[in-house]
Amino acid sequence: ETRRDLSSVRRGDVLRVVGAAVAALCATWWLATQAAAFEGALPFVLISYVLFLGFFVVLISFDDNRITIVDRVWAVVIHSAAVVLLLALAVVVVFTLVRGSSAFLRANFWVQDLSLAGPLDPLTVGGMAHAAVGTLIMIGIALVIAIPLGLLCAVFLSEFPSPFANIVRTVTEAMTALPSIVCGLFIYATYVLMFGLDKSGFAAALAITIMILPIITAVSREVFKQTPHLHQEAALALGATRWEVVRMAVLPFGRSGVVSAAMLGLGRALGETMAVLMVLSTSSGTGYSFQIFDSGVLQTIAANIAAKFPDSSGLAVNTLIATGLALFVITMAVNMLARWIVSRRNEFSGAN
Repeated sequence: ETRRDLSSVRRGDVLRVVGAAVAALCATWWLATQAAAFEGALPFVLISYVLFLGFFVVLISFDDNRITIVDRVWAVVIHSAAVVLLLALAVVVVFTLVRGSSAFLRANFWVQDLSLAGPLDPLTVGGMAHAAVGTLIMIGIALVIAIPLGLLCAVFLSEFPSPFANIVRTVTEAMTALPSIVCGLFIYATYVLMFGLDKSGFAAALAITIMILPIITAVSREVFKQTPHLHQEAALALGATRWEVVRMAVLPFGRSGVVSAAMLGLGRALGETMAVLMVLSTSSGTGYSFQIFDSGVLQTIAANIAAKFPDSSGLAVNTLIATGLALFVITMAVNMLARWIVSRRNEFSGAN
């Protein structure tokens, strides 16, 4: 039997898929208009897909055995799921670009606040500058807290192994996928309810800290583990203490990795809003303010705009979508920069 290259696509496979798709669409159209008379796009798509799989199995069964049929069907299902995800992502991105570009491309959107803007004002009035400043302040506070704690935890996990370190490592790895709402609930339950403090920008910064701390710890730990043992052994042979080895060998080697870890954490912090909204009041003003401990003064970009225009006016919707577009562009740029730093570090390590 001739061995087949599974990475290639045969002409017969394409014809089967196209034929099954055409037959499924025609059969569904006949059912919708003549037999079942159902309405709506969702039932049409679901019935078409089920019929498509059935016709596809029939066409395959003429030439292939049972094992091949199962393999082809699962391949079609997996590729269909991938296409649906890509289409959903494309719809979101295209919708954000089309609706948000009208405000995104205006200069006032980047330099003005919403203190003087009303629900009937045009897009030439108001912007996101005040909210961007508040967001940067909160993220800056979170990074100042999370980076030292993450480095200390990463050094402990990589250089001082113990049963307790294994527990900390397991918890850290589990927290990297922690939903942001859990971080907001924790800060709300402790900072607001237990200690009786007000909702504020500092509370939001603490929630962001919990989100990015596991990422910084996990990435820094993997970087520190790659430190050449010869460097550490040479430092120990010269009489250096364990902490001196960490300071002179481990930390300098992992400097670029720490930067990439901070950038990855920053990328996640920019894209999270639920945890922040839980510990911020949405009833504050929409001008510049740097009082991070006052109730509801510093807010995220989305919270500011939603609080100013709760009636979903045209200005609010366009400005909100443009803000989402700004966050999308900034987050993508930060993640691309982090990946570039990681790739450059890997090339440098490989060259050495």
